[in-house]
Amino acid sequence: MASTDRSGPGDGEMTGPLTAAQIAEYAKVSVATVSKVVNGREDVAPETRALVEDIIRRYGHRRQKRAARPAPVLELVFRQIRDSYHVEIIKGVQCVAREHRLAVVLSELQGRPTPGHGWVEDVLYRRPTGIIEVYSVLTDTQSGQLRSRGIPFVLVDPNGEPAHASPSVGASNWNGGLSATRHLLQLGHRRIAVITGPERALASRARVDGYRTAMETAGVPVDSALVRVGDYRAEEGLRCGRELLRLPDPPTAVFTCNDALALGVYRAAAEAGLRIPQDLSIVGFDDLRPAQWTVPPLTTVHQPLTEMAATAATMVVKLSQGLPLAQTRVELATELVIRDSTAPPRRERTS
Repeated sequence: MASTDRSGPGDGEMTGPLTAAQIAEYAKVSVATVSKVVNGREDVAPETRALVEDIIRRYGHRRQKRAARPAPVLELVFRQIRDSYHVEIIKGVQCVAREHRLAVVLSELQGRPTPGHGWVEDVLYRRPTGIIEVYSVLTDTQSGQLRSRGIPFVLVDPNGEPAHASPSVGASNWNGGLSATRHLLQLGHRRIAVITGPERALASRARVDGYRTAMETAGVPVDSALVRVGDYRAEEGLRCGRELLRLPDPPTAVFTCNDALALGVYRAAAEAGLRIPQDLSIVGFDDLRPAQWTVPPLTTVHQPLTEMAATAATMVVKLSQGLPLAQTRVELATELVIRDSTAPPRRERTS
């Protein structure tokens, strides 16, 4: 069994990265075991793997022979793949990958907010040129493992606050929520509901903060009954839409934090016998392709998903080439696209 002594090789004598032999001596394991951990092999006891990883994090790892070139692949990791949001991301990554003669490999986390056990080991074994993580966040341990092996990664639209050193690309979500709500206020709406994405999602919180700022700046109190939490699915838009439209004093307008939620509200309005936008105005967020084909076409906030993905892919390629990034946090602008789902309210309902 591996020793748990953490005193360190030479206790301060070692100042640079350790070779596999030095790591093996410190951990009281074989060089072959160290090699398995470094290369993401699975046939290592969890305690031994944790010990070797801790040593690598503390001291670094120096390869004694020229490291194998990474595979000419960009690994694109999704929390889940289900709609045109993901298609736009794939298009952006593929555009950059083709320029650099790289292939794109897709992975799905089956809805998990962070990669599960064994994910890093698989990545270390495949050794891609770089990783693009979409709408999820790596744990500190996972980030450290990738950095220690020289595998660059960039987060796109992370659902949590990324670690300070983790490069990321997002959109101006707060401005998007602000512009969507201001548009409805300028039309004369005051009973404006919002249906959010998951509360843990950074982008969703920023969009709702923009909504609140617009309301407060206009001197319109935010009614807690008009704030509903969804999960970016049309089914949740339908559920929340039904609840809102059954209120004694229902909203005259709804801002949804993505387009799928908006589609659910469209159905809830139809069930209630309401016309859009004559009886109910709706604004979405994302501006995915189906938005312009709804009846009526959806007013929504354009999020530059393809550009976000291309920016992330370009950052990963630069990092793989040893080039510095101009900035580690990139935020691209959003823009309100006005179509036919919004209009002045016919009458403002009061309690």
